[in-house]
Amino acid sequence: MSDKTAITPTRAQDFPEWYQQVIKAADMAENSETRGCMVIKPWGYGIWELIQQQLDRKFKATGHQNAYFPLLIPISYLEKEAEHAEGFATECAVVTHHRLEPQKDPVTGKTKMIPTGELAEPYIIRPTSETIIGAAFSRWVQSYRDLPLLINQWANVMRWEMRPRLFLRTAEFLWQEGHTAHETQEEAIAETRQMHRIYEEFLKNHLAIPVIPGEKTENERFPGADMTLTVETMVQDRKAIQAGTSHYLGQNFSKAQEIAFTGRDGAKQYVHTTSWGVSTRMIGTLIMAHSDDDGLVLPPRVATQQIVIVPVTPKEDTKQGVIDACQALAETLRREKNFHGDALRVHVDVRDIQGGVKKWEWIKKGVPIRIEIGPRDIETRKVCVQRRDKGPADKEFMEKEDFLRVATDILQEIHNTLLERATTFRDANILPCNSLDSFHAHWGQDNPGWLITPWAGTPEEEDELSKQHKITIRCMPLDQQDGAEGACILTGKPTKARAIWGRSY
Repeated sequence: MSDKTAITPTRAQDFPEWYQQVIKAADMAENSETRGCMVIKPWGYGIWELIQQQLDRKFKATGHQNAYFPLLIPISYLEKEAEHAEGFATECAVVTHHRLEPQKDPVTGKTKMIPTGELAEPYIIRPTSETIIGAAFSRWVQSYRDLPLLINQWANVMRWEMRPRLFLRTAEFLWQEGHTAHETQEEAIAETRQMHRIYEEFLKNHLAIPVIPGEKTENERFPGADMTLTVETMVQDRKAIQAGTSHYLGQNFSKAQEIAFTGRDGAKQYVHTTSWGVSTRMIGTLIMAHSDDDGLVLPPRVATQQIVIVPVTPKEDTKQGVIDACQALAETLRREKNFHGDALRVHVDVRDIQGGVKKWEWIKKGVPIRIEIGPRDIETRKVCVQRRDKGPADKEFMEKEDFLRVATDILQEIHNTLLERATTFRDANILPCNSLDSFHAHWGQDNPGWLITPWAGTPEEEDELSKQHKITIRCMPLDQQDGAEGACILTGKPTKARAIWGRSY
């Protein structure tokens, strides 16, 4: 019985199925009747709301403003930027008609809805918004005095995903996409790097997920970009997830879409543009990075509820007194305590169900701190404290006043523990590799982790190795491009650059 877990199968037995069962047990999301799409339920959407709120503050603090642009993009807009359009062509959903007409089947009597009114020009449901936002920018920018334009959009997008997986890959998903226009290349590159750092810091400081910041190779860049920066994460099956990207688009889009302005010298110039974004994939990354065989584990800053208080009411005559004490503690925590500037999110579970059922539900939902209070605890002025970063049987009795004093410290300790665990795991599973034989042998293993190698190969050579082992260069780590000289594992050419290779979601 000691080996029994709340989630079956376990991570070791079947990681992909474990992931689906964690989402189900935490009541986060479910598959929709619409193929490839998901319903995000309140517990899961609460996490996204917190990610959205906290990131939005960071965007606004750096001068960005929110706007909204159309869901439907004329196909001619994508045709203006061929390289960009080709990168998304196979994933596009196309709208071709603008009305439905009812027709009754003469045999069954059932009414069918028949698309009619074919559009003169088809629309694409946005896979990303560079083209439609570029069209707006071309109207908004006339002079260098109109720059920079710093715009962000919170929206949904659609990419027709063939192998959907909740949060990680769905046909429709939620994201933010930043789009900016600048007078000079230097300003645009500085913007690209600034937003890349914001993503890196957010994942570490809010989601307790360590990342490797790096640049994508030419093969892996965003379609139409001159430079793509990425934050790469390792999850518990040692695969990689691209958690966020920031792109310098050069003048590729501005020239295609005529985003031009009168420069300081009076001459016509084209803006330099950027785009950057993260999506609900962050939630999938969080699940795979931290959760265990008992369910979801949430970092406190994005936990839908940070503290759940469970009244223990064995007798009817003391029940109301216990509930009142729990409500009073919750109100004190909400009123007097904040965590990184936000009031604590505290819930009192007064449902009329067994305490053991409540306990396991909140474990599976990943609540950072669970508190139990019973009649005896009221007499002794103590609370039973249980932390999600520890075992389900682990508990500590604390004086209520002591808990009030250290509640936010415990939340920070939980964050630090999750970050340390994830960092230790990642670092133990990135191996240096300096020979092609070792490189080939590595990918024959199950769940092999990442390799870091000297690299000076061509895009064609990179593509050949990638296809051979079903891997990609996840990034060229920013802090490992000018180190000790080594021989490229494939060509033998001397290089100071290092590449990280891995399998990914």
